[in-house]
Amino acid sequence: MSADLLARLGARDRAAVAEALNLVDDARPARRAEALALLDALEREGGAGGARRVGLTGAPGAGKSTLLDALVRALRARGETIGVVAVDPSSRRTGGALLGDRIRVRSAARDAGVFFRSMAARERLGGLAEATRASVVVLAAVYDVVFVETVGVGQSESEVADVVDALVFVTQPGAGDLLQFMKAGVLEIPDVFVVNKADLGPIAERTARELEAGLGLAEREGGGAPRVVLASARDGRGIGPLLDALDAHHGALAAGGALAERRRRGRDRFVAEALRARYGSYGLAAFGGAAALAERLAAEPDASGFGFAERLGREIEEALRK
Repeated sequence: MSADLLARLGARDRAAVAEALNLVDDARPARRAEALALLDALEREGGAGGARRVGLTGAPGAGKSTLLDALVRALRARGETIGVVAVDPSSRRTGGALLGDRIRVRSAARDAGVFFRSMAARERLGGLAEATRASVVVLAAVYDVVFVETVGVGQSESEVADVVDALVFVTQPGAGDLLQFMKAGVLEIPDVFVVNKADLGPIAERTARELEAGLGLAEREGGGAPRVVLASARDGRGIGPLLDALDAHHGALAAGGALAERRRRGRDRFVAEALRARYGSYGLAAFGGAAALAERLAAEPDASGFGFAERLGREIEEALRK
């Protein structure tokens, strides 16, 4: 790892951010060791502190990108710097992000305090390539708030929740999604729900009431039921209350020690999924199975996810050779 690159990231050098993101997205073996060393250092430095990490998910057409742009502008008005990772559908031909740097997030185009990065979902229909998590780690070392916006298709909600401190589910009035959400268990995951396009009036209010009824009194990390916020990215309505809800959620997590625990659980699931994807159930069995993995993870709560996955991967390969 280049000590110079790490120092430049510490100085919030925008060019260093782009360089680091390219490094961690580089699949060539010659760059892998350098990327892992950088990620290990950044994760260890970040710990339970660093940037707030917020995920936005929801069905296509719900207005996630427009809402994100409104949130970015509001946070910039508070003086906070923003990193954005947008997980786009993959091009079948190139494997790259299909939509690229979406023009709907206009704030990124003209503000040096905002860094926007599109990532391809690649082989994961709903969500997060390993490089997406790596990008969040890089941006969290430099910016005050990091947003992760998902493709909006597939079962990506739980994957995003493993990467962020708060998950926002965005829906639109009259979408008819409530029963589907309840069947899929989606209502159990997000920390804040947003009914976007509140400027549509009564139909938006009815959707919010239905969501609140569906959520009932379900408890979440930090205490209390998840908030339902009516918002309109078009006229700015509800953006303040949405930020208030996110601030309150983060404050409750940080004050109670739940923030570090949430990030540790996300790390554990990332390591387990990475090893399962690379070596399959047979590889994990050779290591000792899920119980052995859980024991190792519990023994090293502060180890970085990327370094841990690489180290355990070498142990699995050694066990398979015997």
